[in-house]
Amino acid sequence: MSLLTDSMITSGGFGKTAKFLKNKEIIAHHREKIKEWYVNLFCGNYDMLYFTYLYNIGEIHVKIGLPTHYVNSAFTFVRMFILENIEGNFDNKEMHIKEIKAIEKIIDMNLDVLTSSYREEELSKFLSLSKAEKTILSGLKKFNSYVNFFLAGSLAIVAFFAISLFIYDIYLLFFSDIGIEKGILTVLGSLLILWAAIELIQEEIQHLQGKGFAIGAFIMLAMAALIRKVLIYSLSSEKSEELLIIGAVIVGLAVAYWLVGTKKKIV
Repeated sequence: MSLLTDSMITSGGFGKTAKFLKNKEIIAHHREKIKEWYVNLFCGNYDMLYFTYLYNIGEIHVKIGLPTHYVNSAFTFVRMFILENIEGNFDNKEMHIKEIKAIEKIIDMNLDVLTSSYREEELSKFLSLSKAEKTILSGLKKFNSYVNFFLAGSLAIVAFFAISLFIYDIYLLFFSDIGIEKGILTVLGSLLILWAAIELIQEEIQHLQGKGFAIGAFIMLAMAALIRKVLIYSLSSEKSEELLIIGAVIVGLAVAYWLVGTKKKIV
């Protein structure tokens, strides 16, 4: 039991558990509550009193501002802990299957009730809005969806032109007097832009699926375009000042990209 409670307390793993478990007293109280909930999990009497008990736990989570991924993560530990114990202690295969099904149902039932408080909180916030506010909010959501799809289409067009630029640079390499060295560097620069465009499309697809805005991918695309210029200008002695300026901009973008990546890891 102590192994389970310790695992659940640290199951947040998101770098912000100290915000909710501020001292040893709170941790000890939380550990006792987890033990109490775990024992009640197998009480076998899932009546209105039991569901009220679970709902009150969910309300407390909402009041303290506990994100739902903490709850989901903790339930993953519980599920794995119970199933591993069942796997290590069974003789009858038919009974073993029934036990697994029963545990899955009980845990899913608990998770559904606990997270229902979050859903009702979101619903109450929406219902508290005036009719005009609801209309504006719904309109903004629709407009945001249209903008996202427009952006995805625009990125597809950008990728198409990047492919065209890559093919054109290959054509110049073989059928013009551009020079092999400059031609190869130009082709590499175009390939870099195409790669960045593809990465940006993948990030936008993830964004449409509900993930965060891919600002890092846009920075990457800007860096790829500037690096292409550096590759081309590096063969010309007359472009030294422009190279210095572009180099400084690339360094600034690289720092911004690093900061975005660092923030994403912290969050």
